[in-house]
Amino acid sequence: MPPIKIITLIDDDQVYVFLTKKMIEKTNLVKEVRVYENGLDAINFIKENMGNLDELPEIILLDLSMPIMDGWQFLKEFVKINPCIGKKITIYIHSSSTSLADIKRAKEIEEVSDYIVKPVSKSSLIELIKNFINPDDPLKLSKE
Repeated sequence: MPPIKIITLIDDDQVYVFLTKKMIEKTNLVKEVRVYENGLDAINFIKENMGNLDELPEIILLDLSMPIMDGWQFLKEFVKINPCIGKKITIYIHSSSTSLADIKRAKEIEEVSDYIVKPVSKSSLIELIKNFINPDDPLKLSKE
C-alpha cells in the first residue's frame, strides 16, 4: 500500500487538476486523489467525515481562486474546525498568484504548511510527497 492514503486537490481548473492528478498517481506514493472544484464542497466533506478519519486526506493542495468558496474562505472554515478533526491534515496552497501579500497572508496561517506557485512540476510534487512521508530527511528544502 502507498504511504499516503488520500491527497485532496481543491481547484476549479480542470486541465490543471487533470495533469496534477496524473502526476500524483504516477508517483505510486498515493493511494487516492480526490478532487473538489470549490472550497465549499471540500469543507462540507471534511465536516461530514470528522468521525471517520480514514476518509480524510493527509494532504490538501488548495487553490486560492475558485467560485462558490475560494481558498481563503476554505481556510477560515478549516481553522475553526481543525481542533475537532482528530487528524493532522497538511495544507499546501498551490496558486498561480505570485503576490507577496498572498504569500505573506498564507504564511501567517498556522494550518498552511507551504505556498507553492503553479504550475507545480512533477519533481516538485514528488519532493513534496516524499518530504511529507519522511519529514526528517536531511535533503528537505527549507520553506523560507
